Amino acid sequence: MRFAVFGQDRLGLVQGEEIVDVTASVPGPASPAGVLHRLIEAGDVPMPTDAVATHALSSVRLAAPLPRPPKIIAAPVNYRDHQAEMAAAHTIADLGVFLKAPSSVIGHGATVRLPYGDVRTDQEGELAVVIGRTARHVPVDRALEFVFGYCCALDITVRSTEDRSTRKSFDTFTPLGPWVVTADEVPDPRELTLRCWVDGELRQSARVDELIFGVAELIAYASSVMTLWPGDVLLTGTPAGVGPINDASSVAVQVDPIGRLEVLVSSESAVPYAARPRPEARS
Repeated sequence: MRFAVFGQDRLGLVQGEEIVDVTASVPGPASPAGVLHRLIEAGDVPMPTDAVATHALSSVRLAAPLPRPPKIIAAPVNYRDHQAEMAAAHTIADLGVFLKAPSSVIGHGATVRLPYGDVRTDQEGELAVVIGRTARHVPVDRALEFVFGYCCALDITVRSTEDRSTRKSFDTFTPLGPWVVTADEVPDPRELTLRCWVDGELRQSARVDELIFGVAELIAYASSVMTLWPGDVLLTGTPAGVGPINDASSVAVQVDPIGRLEVLVSSESAVPYAARPRPEARS
């Protein structure tokens, strides 16, 4: 199944060029975490089989499928070609994972807002994994049992001096979407392919089986560090082809056969890097 969020926190099943509103089937009250998060936490909720509201997919505005995930856990340097591209001495095997702010999430068709006008900001196309149930110290051979689904993601990154989590956690820096495809439709994530374009130019192209820590290994490793909760999002890493984005850029990441996520870029509210808030140094 393909679950998309649209309108005012409505949950839809994407079926071809139509979206079927199944919001009424999701238990629990509305919350900032969103309707899909409620569905994931509820577990195996049957979808309606009788008549429900159906819309043309082109007529609705899609939102982030998980607007406030409990955690966003990201994998640094998880493709060998990206390691070479960045001249990085270490990979995820040495660096471990890092966290991004949940407040950085936006959805399909939204706008990435550059914080600085004079510092390079890059696109990083990635496969995102959505955790389906609580996981702690999960062995690799069982790790995929804890996956709810997959979606496309961008890990936007400022090339500045701050810590990795800071540089990647600005508001709008984690586009997710356009929907989440459930794990039963992706029996082996290693067979997925990822591509990313900026202004129509293909920058990144890779197979997911080129990951250093594959999806199962990444879940096993992350769950050895911290408890994974339903609705947590794991960003699996980016391949070579990372490059700058600028005002008015369009960025698209496509994971076949999951879907295609597209966003725009704006520098409208950007400030000089030197003008960022900084405490006065104490003598």
